[in-house]
Amino acid sequence: MSTPRRPAGPPLVATCWTTAGTARPLDVPELASHTPFERIDAVADGGWAGLGFAHDDLDLMSRTTGFAAVARHARDRGLDHVEVELVTDWWLDPSQWRSRWNLLLDAAEAFGSPVVKAGSAFGAPWSDVSSLVEPLRRLAVEAADRGTRVALEPLPFAVVGSVPAAADLVRRVDHPAAGLTVDLWHVARAGTTLTELAACLDAELVFQVELDDAAAEPVGDLFSDTRDRRRYCGEGDLDVEGFVRLLRDLGVDGPWGVEVLSEEHRRTGLAEGLRRAKETALAVLEAASVNIS
Repeated sequence: MSTPRRPAGPPLVATCWTTAGTARPLDVPELASHTPFERIDAVADGGWAGLGFAHDDLDLMSRTTGFAAVARHARDRGLDHVEVELVTDWWLDPSQWRSRWNLLLDAAEAFGSPVVKAGSAFGAPWSDVSSLVEPLRRLAVEAADRGTRVALEPLPFAVVGSVPAAADLVRRVDHPAAGLTVDLWHVARAGTTLTELAACLDAELVFQVELDDAAAEPVGDLFSDTRDRRRYCGEGDLDVEGFVRLLRDLGVDGPWGVEVLSEEHRRTGLAEGLRRAKETALAVLEAASVNIS
């Protein structure tokens, strides 16, 4: 086993889909084509600071290797940042989400995860999210009890559809373990401008940042665009550099998640895909005057 080394430059996290191989969101099951150990080794060898795992991989992990063995391997390889996701339906009857949430909390505790990601159901964005305040507060309380936090990710094709709406919801929850995942693709496709983003955010709300790029307009429907057509940072039309600068101005200083979801990336080998994802993200961070020395 190689000696752990601290990555140079700003901390970059390969979010779960960036190392999932041929797996795609909403596949049944959503299982990565690489083992957890292969993913950890590739991320560590590539000089990343951490990585993420999604629910179906964690479920299989819990029934086979166990979380402890994978967490130990991540620590041995110098990775101290492991994210887990995703819980949804958390405002419905507990039978719809409790077992999934408990698994994610078990994984977060084993990995020392700083955050568990939460989503909301697909559909037209709700104009009134008052009914979600207490359920999200419940998640925050339970996450804090297990030494982690919950980060809500708004999606333009989900009931919590934009960062401004999600920020308002989290402020109403008013718990230090409740915050946001802010992904540039979702910001852009919700039609939120950087000016609007700056007006609704502060550093305390932002638990995760995810960098990516895309064409100026969606290719196909929004779900196909997000799953199959994202681009590496700086290779599309989104203002990735401006997004980074805005977050830095707010006081957000990483770690910087890199979420690559595309048919192109899935055709690329694990090591090569990670190399390209890292190099393009670092180029944007350098252009935005983030220290990469």
